[in-house]
Amino acid sequence: MGQTHTRLETKANGMKTTVLALAALTALSACGGGATNYTTRGAFAPTQLYATGPLQRACMKMGRKGATSVRCGCVQAVADQQLSAAEQRRGVKAFKDPHKVQVWRQSDKASDNAFWASWKAFGQTATRVCSTL
Repeated sequence: MGQTHTRLETKANGMKTTVLALAALTALSACGGGATNYTTRGAFAPTQLYATGPLQRACMKMGRKGATSVRCGCVQAVADQQLSAAEQRRGVKAFKDPHKVQVWRQSDKASDNAFWASWKAFGQTATRVCSTL
């Protein structure tokens, strides 16, 4: 009975993490509302983050309704600040196959664990920064 309970608990935790990883990917591919970057007399509008790169292109290719050039560009700009080029290339694989994130998270390899930590922090920042666009 104890082993069955432990297995069920482990499976439930794995499912919870998978759902959170998919939610992060969804947020990254389609963050936020609809702000514009403009100035009015004597006032300065906040600067929008925008960049092109591998994650921006992957985000646009997802074809999600909210995946606009502005939002995907913001995600890329955050990636440029937080992820190495290699981590960005690896992250493109997560856009193509979200299950890979779960595999990396559960891996025993130090490189997978390091990537997961970086990707998770990036996802949280991108969601916070890009959700207002």
